[in-house]
Amino acid sequence: MNYIKKLFLIIIGSVSLVLGIVGIILPLLPTTPLLLLAAACYIRSSERLYNWLITNKYFGSYILNYREGKGIPLKAKIVGVSLLWISLLYTIIFVIPLVVVKLVLFLTGSYFTWFILKQKTLRKTI
Repeated sequence: MNYIKKLFLIIIGSVSLVLGIVGIILPLLPTTPLLLLAAACYIRSSERLYNWLITNKYFGSYILNYREGKGIPLKAKIVGVSLLWISLLYTIIFVIPLVVVKLVLFLTGSYFTWFILKQKTLRKTI
């Protein structure tokens, strides 16, 4: 693979990873898609970074479970949707004065709520 392309994919993957991690704290950023983008970039550019990502104790299992079609844990769904709407409603009610921006935020939150809830729920196996 061309060195420039490999470097570009590593940079995009790293930026995506950082944004995905920030998305854990700021629920307006979609964590799972950003982590999946990071994994896709890393698998095409650096086997070492990809292996580090999928074996990471904090979010590696989320990536593997999602890729294998196992789903998202119920706790992650509840926390994700709850934090999303707490921050969105606060922003819509107290921060943003423009009705159009409020509508865009509401529609964006509705889409990501639908996306999270439509995913399979990962059942714990004993």
